Amino acid sequence: MNEISVTILTRNVEHSIEACLNSLIGIADEIIVVDSFSTDSTLEICHHYGCKITQRKFSGFGAQRQYATSLTRYDYVLSIDSDEVLTPQLRESILELKKNGLTDHRVYKVKRRNFFCGTPVKHCGWRPDHVIRLFNKRYANWNIADIAETIEFPETLRPALLKGEMMHYRATSIDKLNETEDIHAALRGKVIAAKGHPIQAIAPIAYGIKAYMSTFFRHGGVLEGEIGRQIARRNYRSEVMAYRTARKIIKQQNA
Repeated sequence: MNEISVTILTRNVEHSIEACLNSLIGIADEIIVVDSFSTDSTLEICHHYGCKITQRKFSGFGAQRQYATSLTRYDYVLSIDSDEVLTPQLRESILELKKNGLTDHRVYKVKRRNFFCGTPVKHCGWRPDHVIRLFNKRYANWNIADIAETIEFPETLRPALLKGEMMHYRATSIDKLNETEDIHAALRGKVIAAKGHPIQAIAPIAYGIKAYMSTFFRHGGVLEGEIGRQIARRNYRSEVMAYRTARKIIKQQNA
């Protein structure tokens, strides 16, 4: 049992997908791409690398990831984002597993290094960052949360840490990052609204300020200089949008 299926979610990621796919050469025995109707050259690039492509309307991150997993052929699945790249050391770790067999563990986690417009970020709540991305789908699978999706598995399983890192290039520009965060904020707004709690008019600003202060001071964004300020402002903006969206949904429901 040495085969690995890889899953990737895509939508207009021509700027990042090739680096991701290059890092998977020799690792992936199949690559499942679930695309949310890209309009750029994403699909052409994926076709060039022999990916199996399915187009599906985006339905939340958890549900989309689980759908991708359901299409895989092999038991062990490596889930990677289109803006993530395996380092040579992480590649070697996974290749060693493939050589010796993957059955020692059902779940594996990796250390992820996050980049902001090409610059590595050590604070702002972005590091340390460990994520579970390689797992046996017979024992573990994604939950279907719209955001903050996680891989769920029995408490008796203990994830093994792989050597090496996964590089996460979160955005190539502020505009691209804001575009991604706007999607997250809209989804989070629905989650907040579903809780049914009343949201006062001042709440979006209050939660936004709280997010800014937490990022900049509690999580050390101040140590990142201008990048820390930009990330803190982004988190402020995202939180304001989420609570404004939630408040709008609740008002419509009560109308």
